[in-house]
Amino acid sequence: MEDRQCGFYGLIIVFIVLLRFTNGELDYSIQEETKLGSIIGNVAKDLGIDVGKMTARKARIETERNSRGYCEINLRTGDLTVAKRIDREELCGEKALCILKFELLLELPLELHHISLKIDDINDNTPLFPKDTIKLEITESADKGARYRVNAAHDADIGQNGVQSYMLKENRHFVLNTQTTSAGINYAELILNHELDREEQHEMTLFLTALDGGSPQRSGTLTIDVTVLDANDNAPVFSQAVYEASLPENSPLKTHVITVSATDVDEGVNGEVIYGFNKMSEKSRKLFSLDQKTGEVTVIGDIDFEEGSKYEIYIESKDGYGLSTDTKVIIFITDDNDNAPIISLKSLTNPVPEDVSPGTEVGLINVEDIDSEKNRQVRCFIQQNMPFKLIPSIKNYYSLLTTDKLDRELMPHYNITITAIDEGSPPLSSLKTIQVSIADVNDNPPVFEEQSYSSYVPENNKPGHSLCSVKAHDPDWRQNGTVIYSLLPGEVNGAPVSSYFSVNGDTGVIQSVRSFDYEHFQNFKVNVMARDNGSPPLSSNVTVSVIITDVNDNTPQILYPAPEGNSFMTELVPKAAQGGSLVSKVIAVDGDSGQNAWLSYQIIKSTDPGLFKIDLHSGEIRTQRDISDSDNMKQNIVVAVKDNGQPSLSATCSMFLLISDNLAEDMAFEESSTKLTSYLIIALVSVSTFFLTFVIIILGLRFCRRRKPRLLFDGAVAIPSSYLPPNYADVDGTGTLRSAYNYDAYLTTGSRTSDFKFVTSYNDNTLPAEQTLRKNPTDFEEAFFLIFS
Repeated sequence: MEDRQCGFYGLIIVFIVLLRFTNGELDYSIQEETKLGSIIGNVAKDLGIDVGKMTARKARIETERNSRGYCEINLRTGDLTVAKRIDREELCGEKALCILKFELLLELPLELHHISLKIDDINDNTPLFPKDTIKLEITESADKGARYRVNAAHDADIGQNGVQSYMLKENRHFVLNTQTTSAGINYAELILNHELDREEQHEMTLFLTALDGGSPQRSGTLTIDVTVLDANDNAPVFSQAVYEASLPENSPLKTHVITVSATDVDEGVNGEVIYGFNKMSEKSRKLFSLDQKTGEVTVIGDIDFEEGSKYEIYIESKDGYGLSTDTKVIIFITDDNDNAPIISLKSLTNPVPEDVSPGTEVGLINVEDIDSEKNRQVRCFIQQNMPFKLIPSIKNYYSLLTTDKLDRELMPHYNITITAIDEGSPPLSSLKTIQVSIADVNDNPPVFEEQSYSSYVPENNKPGHSLCSVKAHDPDWRQNGTVIYSLLPGEVNGAPVSSYFSVNGDTGVIQSVRSFDYEHFQNFKVNVMARDNGSPPLSSNVTVSVIITDVNDNTPQILYPAPEGNSFMTELVPKAAQGGSLVSKVIAVDGDSGQNAWLSYQIIKSTDPGLFKIDLHSGEIRTQRDISDSDNMKQNIVVAVKDNGQPSLSATCSMFLLISDNLAEDMAFEESSTKLTSYLIIALVSVSTFFLTFVIIILGLRFCRRRKPRLLFDGAVAIPSSYLPPNYADVDGTGTLRSAYNYDAYLTTGSRTSDFKFVTSYNDNTLPAEQTLRKNPTDFEEAFFLIFS
């Protein structure tokens, strides 16, 4: 496919290409040897190009090899000036028309304009004869009117500036006649106008002047030494007026080119002919040699078609006494495919932004083959699987275009190999590799390594503690890939998130600004933004979950009984209580969580160590055996409550138990007898009056409360909700205060300072805060009369 693109395109493609380029034609003329820096013309004005944009559009002169360096363009003025000495004879030799071709190349957008510069000849060369002096031997028997040809003078100029006429200095024996050959060469003939007499004058000197037609006129003079001899009246005659030969370039040395032949009808020395070069350029002298005897022309130098495709030389034949004639030999050099195409990078956008659209022109390639005809026909292509292609543009130029979207992150640069193959036999090819770099565009946002991050931090941490590190990668380059981290605005517990955390903008390390307390909050989320430094910047966010882990920094808090030293709590235990009976309960909570809040209970001191025991996990105090008469009536128990943290924290409390078989007497024993008697009388009267009514009410209440246990008194288990810590009630299964711990009434002490007595438990759950016991007169009276019922 690429081959076809670089070969000969159809009319449609050619038409499209022509639409993309401005193909202007400019013709200028200038005389040779014009002073350096002279202005040839203003190409900007002549082509209608904005001079102010010529520098930005990288305007420049492109030339073929033989025209290189002769002209240059002034980007500030648009003038085309002479940059190198121009010698028409050196450039074009004897060609009648000498034209140098240039190309003005502009970019952004691409324009190519052809410029033809005609070099006009000036009369800067003098006519020259092959030799400054020649000898002419003429027999005295020569007839009047005999003609003697003189080799033509050569003038490197052309046309009117070339040799136009000859002039012979006046003498008594010869007059001048000017002739023109079939090749258009003017030469002179000496005509004998007065017979010679060797005895009178055997030698004479003639002066022949060649004149050109230039202004001012230039001339060259030939000195002719005439020797008067006897009897040589015939000059040699060539078999052809013009000889032509064809010679392949790169012919080896001593290759036969052509053989010229001339005959002289005279006999002896007068008929012996020798050959020699008469007129030829210095370049021709280095390439060809002539055998003086045979007239064979052979190769003695390197024949290069590109250096010269045609050579004209003049060969002179002369007999033994100096009569001579000349002939013209034209040698045509045939081309051989000995030059590979030359690939030149004329323009390249490097680097190419990765966001350019397909079809964007990024380079201009010139392919030149200095061979001729078919040997210089070139097709050009690049390797496959590239997001680029070559299309022909103007003459021997190719445009390098993008074909697909570019992505610097996938391929930061491309090595494009351009191949050019000519149509010669065998074909020759050239390779040129160019590197096209892809410029980065900020088209990729930073991407975090994780979709979300979690960090566990123990409470009571120090400010500046590193929580975690977030990391985002941006595949873009330099500042487009430089990632900066920041916290997104937000609130934590009503305060700005920046008052809790900070993030290192370079490393992504998140640090605490303050110390955390697990008992106030356990977790929260922080949003971190990663932003690149491109323009415009791109960003992405990630959520960081910060989880506060508990530290055992809270001592168990005993709710009932009050801790030792605060107050004395007394419980009455019926003497008839059997082993395993519930007599009381220690209730404690711990502000920590998890195993740090798992509480265990232990009796560390007891009046009678074998009488009571406490459940390790619930804190229930029960009798280990039946109470006997020998047991002390007053029991003091010290209970230690420990959590399960490391290290463990603990608290203690004291509980006083009074064993009695007559609760009324016990109450009388505790209070003054006077007050007790008064209260008992009032109570007995009241009981007698309302006994039946209360019995019915109590029976009804007991029946209704079989499914929902009754909670009485504001004793040890009656915990006001305002007394509980705010987070105790919603902690379940951790060993602290549980959700539903209910007890049924057994008895009361009858004393205002005594506490409620627990007997049985409906379940093992802890009392919830919303089911706190409340003290009211009805509950007191109900419990009081139950004692005596």
